[in-house]
Amino acid sequence: SSKDMPLIENLDEIPFVSEVYKRHLDIRDYFYSANLYPEVTILSGRGCPYQCKFCLWPQTLTSRRYRARSIGNVLDEFEYIKGAFPEAKEVFIEDDTFTANKQKVIDFSAKMRERKLKMTWSCNSRADVDYETLKAMKDAGCRLVCAGIESANQQILNNIRKGTKVEGIRRFMKDSKKAGILVHGCFILGNDGENKETIRQTIDFAKEINPDTAQFFPLMVYPGTEVYEWAVKNKYLTTSDFRKWLDEEGQHNTIISRPGLSNKELVGLCDTARKEFYLRPAYAFSKAAQAIRHPEEAPRIFKSAAKLMKNIAAKK
Repeated sequence: SSKDMPLIENLDEIPFVSEVYKRHLDIRDYFYSANLYPEVTILSGRGCPYQCKFCLWPQTLTSRRYRARSIGNVLDEFEYIKGAFPEAKEVFIEDDTFTANKQKVIDFSAKMRERKLKMTWSCNSRADVDYETLKAMKDAGCRLVCAGIESANQQILNNIRKGTKVEGIRRFMKDSKKAGILVHGCFILGNDGENKETIRQTIDFAKEINPDTAQFFPLMVYPGTEVYEWAVKNKYLTTSDFRKWLDEEGQHNTIISRPGLSNKELVGLCDTARKEFYLRPAYAFSKAAQAIRHPEEAPRIFKSAAKLMKNIAAKK
């Protein structure tokens, strides 16, 4: 086997990925339901210091040590994007956890304002960012954070070493709304300790805290992660043939099955969660009102709604 390569320490040496997009891609071909359309995705750092057992990249590629580009270098790329992609409505910072270092986020936000860079951006975040940081981000143009909430059950959060508390998640949601930042909530169904009752708890919790958008995915276990070793040890894998980890359409196939919670049941419960979250009359009304109050949100709202209804119809 090959030896691990040393980590790149000076990330400023790496060319802007947005320059590659400009040469080879049309950003209008890509759509993410939480972001304004069209958007440009970049990385401002690699690695993540947290210990979540399921997360792929920190355990297999980028390490659990967060290395960041200099703030000036990232803002230089923002300025490049502003000139190269006048059609872009948002920049999404795809670091595993952009908010891992509070002071860096506050400094980034301050430098953004100093440069008078009036651009809309969003990022990946933990569900524990405090109000001070969220307010600084908002003042610098942050529109949304994509937060890993995962579960409403504290024991499951402990089992996967998420490092968050249920009450802390509630506080984070309140602080986000107070700061005026939208939240895309990410939920994983099927983690260690999960059963149908805890899944019901998570679905109800998602509706209670009511993020702007939400995703409900069955647990995916990748070789090299601690959760994969857990699945192998407990004989929960339905196959060891990696070709079967994708379905006929090339989408992820759920290959975790355990007593009382089969892989098919898990997929069905994710479908149930999406329907219950998105088909609430109050939610539909709030989205319509949002599109009227904030016309820039309308394209992604209508595009997302069309995709959702198509998905639901296909499941019948």
